[in-house]
Amino acid sequence: MSSTRHPAPNREHHDAFCTSEQWRLVRGATGRPVRHHRTYELTLWDARVLRTRISRPVDGSTYSARTWGHILRNQLAVDATAFWRCVDDGVLPDRGAPVRAIPDHALPLYLVRALADLGVPESEVLGLDPAGAATLHADLLRRASEPATEPAAEQATERS
Repeated sequence: MSSTRHPAPNREHHDAFCTSEQWRLVRGATGRPVRHHRTYELTLWDARVLRTRISRPVDGSTYSARTWGHILRNQLAVDATAFWRCVDDGVLPDRGAPVRAIPDHALPLYLVRALADLGVPESEVLGLDPAGAATLHADLLRRASEPATEPAAEQATERS
């Protein structure tokens, strides 16, 4: 299972992987870590829970190829490449979490709602970038707060 680029996998590597990926150390009923194994859990984005145990002492004791294959597949749910990238370089494995793509020029929802409340058509709002939407919102608020002015001709006739 190990390649020529990496040493034989051992308990220290296994522990380093769990620490790098921020697995949670499981505690016993008394609230203290269990003594015979170091047990870790990782809750994934899809609510699956991975669990792995490292026999004590956590040292340089190596795993057999069969045991190591089982640990990678069934406990850590990664391949050897992802494991070693995490241990050696700190690169976390891709756990398949969905990536929400947020457009570069997305408008905040509060601004979309505020413009709609001020009577701006949705088609116009969707065509704005954040700066343009903020400027339009400020202009509309300023106009709404200004006192209504009468035309100059009407003002002149009222005075006479």
